[in-house]
Amino acid sequence: MKHFVYRTSGTCSSKIEFDLDGDIVRNVCFTGGCNGNLKAIPRLIEGISATEVINRVKGVTCGPRGTSCADQLSRALEQALSQAD
Repeated sequence: MKHFVYRTSGTCSSKIEFDLDGDIVRNVCFTGGCNGNLKAIPRLIEGISATEVINRVKGVTCGPRGTSCADQLSRALEQALSQAD
């Protein structure tokens, strides 16, 4: 299992930490942001493949920002997968 830290951009959350066990997402934790959403997202994606999470949340926006915490998570996972290759 490998631990990753991703600094977000354009969102209320400032950082996402997570583990990848192969392609499986584990232990997601957001720093900052909307409390309820940031508790729900990790519960919904725990144990799912990173590729599936990316497919589900990439491009989700929050208001006029052009990104969201979920979208930033997809970017973090893409970066992590590229580092794992």
